[in-house]
Amino acid sequence: MTGGLEGYDAVAEANAQKSVLAIHWSRICERLKVEVGEVEYRTWLRQITVGPVDEDEITLYLPTRFLRDWVRGQYGDRLGTLWNAEVPAIRRVELQVARPDAAPAEPAGEDAPTPDIPVAHARPPALAAAPAPVEEPRQAEVRSDLAAPLDPRFTFDTFVVGKPNEFAYACARRVAERPSSPGFNPLFLYGGVGLGKTHLMHAIGAELLREGRVSVAYMSAEKFMYRFIAAIRSQSTMEFKEQLRSVDVLMIDDLQFLIGKDNTQEEFFHTFNALVDAGRQIVVSADKSPSDLSGLEDRLRTRLGCGMVADIHATTFELRISILEAKATASGVMVPAKVLEFLAHKITSNVRELEGALNRLIAHANLFGRPVTLEATQDVLHDILKAHDRRVTIEEIQRKVAEHWNIRLTDMSSARRARAVARPRQVAMYLAKQLTSRSLPEIGRKFGNRDHTTVMHAVSRVTELMEQDPAFAEDVELLRRMLES
Repeated sequence: MTGGLEGYDAVAEANAQKSVLAIHWSRICERLKVEVGEVEYRTWLRQITVGPVDEDEITLYLPTRFLRDWVRGQYGDRLGTLWNAEVPAIRRVELQVARPDAAPAEPAGEDAPTPDIPVAHARPPALAAAPAPVEEPRQAEVRSDLAAPLDPRFTFDTFVVGKPNEFAYACARRVAERPSSPGFNPLFLYGGVGLGKTHLMHAIGAELLREGRVSVAYMSAEKFMYRFIAAIRSQSTMEFKEQLRSVDVLMIDDLQFLIGKDNTQEEFFHTFNALVDAGRQIVVSADKSPSDLSGLEDRLRTRLGCGMVADIHATTFELRISILEAKATASGVMVPAKVLEFLAHKITSNVRELEGALNRLIAHANLFGRPVTLEATQDVLHDILKAHDRRVTIEEIQRKVAEHWNIRLTDMSSARRARAVARPRQVAMYLAKQLTSRSLPEIGRKFGNRDHTTVMHAVSRVTELMEQDPAFAEDVELLRRMLES
């Protein structure tokens, strides 16, 4: 009888500990929401569940390896600090992937995530549950008989992640790890040209082929239409339907191509339904969100929007620098940081064009055995840079110079004479004289109604300093090249 009471006390104590931990975790979650924002919290941290405490260490669970690694790298230290502030006895946080043999204490907020199922050893849950004849599992394969090949360069490892694309990247990794997961089928990726949609689709296919026994079919919407038309002409539409509906993962790129093509839309709609109903994964990309693809049938737009919709925003300067650094490192060619900054400032709308420009520079350096310099960059890429031509204003010059030397924009027209402010102001005047057609008095008025002689002195002083100090001359030259076209 005593042993039974002791067992009951142990269970009651464990349940009480779980309740206390859940209260602490709830408070930590509120702190995290304030610190990182609601969107970032829901994307990365909401799915954390609390595990047991072992001496001074608490275990937290996440549903996938990708989420575990991301949270560990981005928030691991902060989670440790917050737990220690809540419970001083806890000094370390261990992040693990939830498994069937690891029972989390309490979910953080909403429903607890299902355990991670490695794709390498299991078919997607919905697909595995579908009745089918007993047969040997298929080896992973790309259906080259009806699809385009995957580009081996486009993997998750070569995809550079930043704020504009991190949500789309996370969704793509989730689909690659656990295809046909509830809420992620279909996965709809959208964004402008050259921002990484196709890269992510190829990366999903590569990961699925590497990890699991699945068949993958990737094709553009244009190829889907041509294959459908060819099947009609050859009276083999049934064979075409069976081929498409036999794959485990179907990926269609640039769906906007189907706008206005009613018969092809009809066939895609039925293929879509057949695959989703059978528990197969669909990944689609387009240049706009489903609701903005006005030329598609309403029923198709509705079905496309019922899964996970992830957009990829235009790149930031920081992301463009990261992409260029990664590509330059992979090439083995030394590309100066000033050149990378110049390219990141000049080519802002399209990652493909940005990478293409860097590839041209690297090829030129390899072919001619010459170092990559700002001068060579302008010569080799003159046509690309010319396409970005625009008129420079004094206001833009002031803004760029202020950003470069980390001073306030108002300092350009202020009366402050400290060297940290006066020198950048002189450089801005020098560049205004070099890059605009404004007269000296007009330039002076833009800098706090200064006299034209002040502008003349600034131009003379900057010219003199450029001759004396190569580093200073390089800074001014970089600013000039970023502004001049």
